[in-house]
Amino acid sequence: MPSPPPATAAPKPPQDKLSAPARALRKLGLARDIDLALHLPMRYVDETRIVPIATLRDGDTAQVQGTVRECRVETRTRRQLVVRLADDSGELVLRLVHFYPSHQKTLAVGHLVRARGEVRGGFFGREMVHPEFRAVAADTALPQALTPVYPSSAQLPQAYLRKAVASALARAPLAELLPAEVLPCGLPTLREALLFLHHPSPAVPLETLEDHSHPAWQRLKFEELLAQQLSQAQAQAARALLAAPVLPPRSGGLAARLLATLPFALTAAQQRVVAEIGADLGRPQPMHRLLQGDVGSGKTVVAALAAAVAIDAGWQCALMAPTEILAEQHFRKLVGWLQPLGVQVAWLTGSRKGRGRKAMVESVASGQAMLVVGTHAVIQDDVAFARLGLAIVDEQHRFGVAQRLALRQKLVDQAGPSPASGSDGEGAGHSKDHEDGVRAQLEPHLLMMSATPIPRTLAMSYFADLDVSTIDELPPGRTPVLTKVFADSRREQVVARIRDEVGRGRQVYWVCPLVEESEHLDLQNATATHAELGAALPGVVVGLLHGRMPQAEKAAVMALFTAGAMKLLVATTVIEVGVDVPNASLMVIEHAERFGLAQLHQLRGRVGRGEVASVCVLLYTAPLSATGKARLQAMAETSDGFEIARRDLDIRGPGEFMGARQSGDALLRFADLQQDSALLQHARAVAPRLLRHHPAAAEAHVTRWLAGRAEFLKA
Repeated sequence: MPSPPPATAAPKPPQDKLSAPARALRKLGLARDIDLALHLPMRYVDETRIVPIATLRDGDTAQVQGTVRECRVETRTRRQLVVRLADDSGELVLRLVHFYPSHQKTLAVGHLVRARGEVRGGFFGREMVHPEFRAVAADTALPQALTPVYPSSAQLPQAYLRKAVASALARAPLAELLPAEVLPCGLPTLREALLFLHHPSPAVPLETLEDHSHPAWQRLKFEELLAQQLSQAQAQAARALLAAPVLPPRSGGLAARLLATLPFALTAAQQRVVAEIGADLGRPQPMHRLLQGDVGSGKTVVAALAAAVAIDAGWQCALMAPTEILAEQHFRKLVGWLQPLGVQVAWLTGSRKGRGRKAMVESVASGQAMLVVGTHAVIQDDVAFARLGLAIVDEQHRFGVAQRLALRQKLVDQAGPSPASGSDGEGAGHSKDHEDGVRAQLEPHLLMMSATPIPRTLAMSYFADLDVSTIDELPPGRTPVLTKVFADSRREQVVARIRDEVGRGRQVYWVCPLVEESEHLDLQNATATHAELGAALPGVVVGLLHGRMPQAEKAAVMALFTAGAMKLLVATTVIEVGVDVPNASLMVIEHAERFGLAQLHQLRGRVGRGEVASVCVLLYTAPLSATGKARLQAMAETSDGFEIARRDLDIRGPGEFMGARQSGDALLRFADLQQDSALLQHARAVAPRLLRHHPAAAEAHVTRWLAGRAEFLKA
């Protein structure tokens, strides 16, 4: 099927030469004709009918047409413009509290005026307050379609936007790109769908437009989902052409020796994902795998075994975490497991400076440090790896889409050139298969980890180019955590429970959303809570931990709490991930309604790590919003991370769930992953066929829909 020429935008004039509405268009990303054509109405106004004034009822939203009988300015209570409008059936008052001289001219006595608004009863009869209105001629025709109301901004009037969209629709390249066999049955062409959605007939039931169930909406949603699937499939195919070091697990090697020294046995789920990762590392293409598992499922030891395979083959491994506390937890575990086996581990964070950092950076560059653990400092400009074969990113969703894209590119840039020959000849054998269009250097394998499980619909869409390994089994000995939801009026009872827990030799977390008091948010802050609990619990060592503290001070506080010398730790969300204190049996979360669902689940995962029964108390401040109520209800009803993730997706939507807000782009504009799962499955099924048999059409379709946003779907 021939494809039309690509959509092009007109040359951009200098920004200061553009009118305010034109600048507003650019700001909304409406640069190409196709962008305007795909800028769909958020609602519609029915201006196709004139309703006789006498038939109006209170609460109706209607359009009337009549002659202005009176137009006067009233000043009895407040200055307002009062207009008496009459048709053959009766009279109606139009009332404008805010008005301009131009409004008085339009509404002058004798003018024929068309007005639309909500009708309500007034002292002098039925009236409309601040209706939309305009002067018309006696022969002014009524529109034949509903009038669109577009998403806009203060600098972009609807009239200007409607003209721009109508003009773009006439010019936009809307020819069919897709062969008929890939389309779901019964859908209109793209051109027909767009023309209809911009100007629908008044005979169409409004609910089919509002709930997006009309076939025209279904066509657009399918097109968008297909573009997403094609982009992901293209990314996966492009990665299959790249070369990566071959890192086969070695019998009796470092991974086997590590496994033999562990004080626990791997669960069946851990053994399964270790095998999946090992198979990937043994291939000559870069691994791109997501390791997901609930809080406490044992992802770190799986990462350690993957690192051991890479190190055993003579390649370096980098592990990056979003916070220093989490990175330090990984560092301590990995040092304890791997250093006795002769592996040198480097530690790089933003707080590590001076000679210590310089020495670490030099050990990484020389290849002496085979494992590097840290925060984003691992990929700073002064860090260069000798032979980076595997990169592990923990809690990858917390970095944001744009950061993940930058991370991936940095890892490729810093991986170093492919050696002429590696250990046991790894990297050899690529020249024939990867000769054309493949760069000389090898790409590192990439393993991403997340304790926020990915719901199935997200895995099918945004993570379609990823291989996913799931640890769906908790290690033995983990006790279920009972979750209780209390209003903050029961605070004293909670403090009494803390006193009991400490008396039994247990430890407690108390989490606050703020470090210091805010003028804008009346929330209990960490510093005030620390002082309050210290006074209420004499003789109990109460610690304070928050992100603004110097790293050395944070480390000292955590060391005391981990050792059991500190019984109560008041903290902000810096303890969300990575903190492992089996003796902690009670978690109190202040203002729980202000936290996200995934964050609440992560915090709850800090307790229940030992053999004693544990409790998580969610303190909230009334009144609760619908969203806050839904979050707390979900926490009370389930401790299953996959169910929590599904509900979180329902509440927040995919953009926030994935950290896409940091990218500045909505990842799906029209399709809804819950409502449109059938369309998603169809798009997923036909995308490979389209790429294989109609590659030009597939490329044109991705360009039409995603333009420069395709990269964000590959992070």
